Formats: sequence, structure tokens, C-alpha cells
Amino acid sequence: MMNDVFKNMQERDWAETRAHSSWQIFKIMAELVEGFEALNKIGPCISIFGSARTREGHPYYELAVEIARRLTEEGFGIITGGGPGAMEAANKGAHLAGGRSVGLNIQLPNEQVANSFIDRDKNVNFNFFFVRKVMFVKYAQGFVMMPGGFGTMDEFFEVATLIQTRKLNETPMVLVGSEYWSGLLDWMRKVMFEQQHNINPGDLDLVKLFDKSEEVVDYFREFYSNHKLRPNF
Repeated sequence: MMNDVFKNMQERDWAETRAHSSWQIFKIMAELVEGFEALNKIGPCISIFGSARTREGHPYYELAVEIARRLTEEGFGIITGGGPGAMEAANKGAHLAGGRSVGLNIQLPNEQVANSFIDRDKNVNFNFFFVRKVMFVKYAQGFVMMPGGFGTMDEFFEVATLIQTRKLNETPMVLVGSEYWSGLLDWMRKVMFEQQHNINPGDLDLVKLFDKSEEVVDYFREFYSNHKLRPNF
């Protein structure tokens, strides 16, 4: 008897889940359309990722400001996750240079408030992380990874995978901060490649590691002296 009750509850709950999933498709489509329409007219951009916990005055915060400012002066817009920390710093750099400053905000249980350096007409809100990541990638002419936590690591490995598998055009990807990233890169080289053979030798060349803003900007400038600016897919 109890098994029948439990089975009926499961079937009812699963039916409700299927109905909800069907309607959810339209919410996802709406976010994709809104994102495409907002970013399609902005022009070439660099997506900058990093921790929301990096405070103003921290060396990595100020470095993110400087990198974004200098990339903006090269003609790129700046795309961030729209929140505080390294995201705010990058939007601030774009704002200071008078360039395009884009924020792709995500609705979270602890509500994320858009930073004040995003252009008013370029603040786009999302419910779904995966839709938001599509926007980070489609219109980016490059990726800059400042030190960050789980979210930054997620974005780093997703972008690296897309470039590795050629689902993206050849696109420059930069890690900033040797002190922060060297341990991970050493592990990738020694364990992922040399011990386990889970990646190819050239995969590690997809990522560049720099410590100074001028190194980052020079790399993008050199890259796009030989490559066309275009959306990734």
C-alpha cells in the first residue's frame, strides 16, 4: 500500500516537473533573444572575469581597472558579470576611458546588485547561468581571467574547452596574476598532461599568463594585427 502511494506521488510530481520544463523553454528563449539584441549592436568586446570579493584598493582590483581602461582605449568594449569586486573594477576601467561598459547580471539568492560603472543601456539581467555564459562568449574577442573563486574557475575551464574543441574561433585567453594561477597551471602541466595524458601539449598554449596591464594589452594588440574581429559563433 505504501509503495503504491509513494509511486503515485512520484508520478504526479514528475508530471508537474515535465509541464514546468515545457514552459521554461520560453523563458530561456526570451533571455537568449534579449541578450542577443542587447549585445549584437555593441561591437567588439573583451570579457573580464574575477572574484566578486576583490575589494577596491586591492592590487588585483586596481590591476583590473587598469587593464580594462587600456583595452577600452584600444577600441574594445568591456563585458563583465556586472557585480562587485573584479567585475566592478573592469567596468570602472571602461567607464573611466569613456568606452562601452557592459554588465551581465545574474539573479541569485543573495541578490547581486549591478555596479554603478555599467552603461545604463548595457545592463542585462539573467535567470539562467548557461544563457548568461553564452553572452559572455558569443560577442567576446578575448577573455581576461582575474583571480577568482568557483565561478571564475567555471568560466575559465568552459572557455578553455570551447577553444580547445574549436567550438569558438581562435580567441586569446589571458590569466592575470602569476602568484594566483601558477599552481593551477603547474598541476595541469604535471598531472593532466605529463602523468595522465588527459590533454595535448598544445592545449596549454591556449592560455597566456601575465602580471602587468601592458603585457595584456600588447598581446591583444599583436593578436588582432593578424586576426579579424568577429562574433565567435
